[in-house]
Amino acid sequence: MSTFERRTFTEDVELRAVGDKTVAVGHAAVFGVRSQNLGGFVEQVAPGAFSKTIKDQDVRALFNHNEDHVLGRLGAATLRLIEDDEGLAYEIDLPDTSVGRDLRAMLERGDVVGSSFGFRTIEDEWGEDEHGFPLRTLKQVSLRDIGPATFPAYLDSKAALRSLSTIRGFPLDELVAASDAGDLRSVLAREGDESTDASDDGRETTVVRQRIGWLIS
Repeated sequence: MSTFERRTFTEDVELRAVGDKTVAVGHAAVFGVRSQNLGGFVEQVAPGAFSKTIKDQDVRALFNHNEDHVLGRLGAATLRLIEDDEGLAYEIDLPDTSVGRDLRAMLERGDVVGSSFGFRTIEDEWGEDEHGFPLRTLKQVSLRDIGPATFPAYLDSKAALRSLSTIRGFPLDELVAASDAGDLRSVLAREGDESTDASDDGRETTVVRQRIGWLIS
């Protein structure tokens, strides 16, 4: 089973008055937006990545992923999630608690910007971007939580590298070391170089090319 990961986007969070409630509205994820360099690769979220989990999971809204800072919950209808054309949209009925009141004040002042989601990868795909840089695409995830976040940075790469290790067969410690050195691309390119010597037999070479086609196409 994959490890939980966290990703944060810098989309603004709005406050709306709905009757006697204050509702925080934002996007926890935006489709097709490339991450910062995560140590030799970048990442994006594909449309549909959340469609199953928002039907099946009782997702929580948390502030900064803190389990003590509960803001809402799908099962209680105090959190609402939907995939729209932009990404994963949410609405949270902020609670009349110290956390809810403090967050409302910080959002009003502009001290908190951006939203984050915690997830476990169900399906991802590794390829390359238009510059030949390794690109991970999240195809389906299992959500744990979403919510506003203090630091809108797109971080945490080790769980992604574990996925790559499983898919490509590289030792995880080698991938982590290469990522820390900002040299992950050279490790992946080495697999492509090895494929050219795999066999002179056209059929066998074709199999290898299919396996690592994103590297050598």
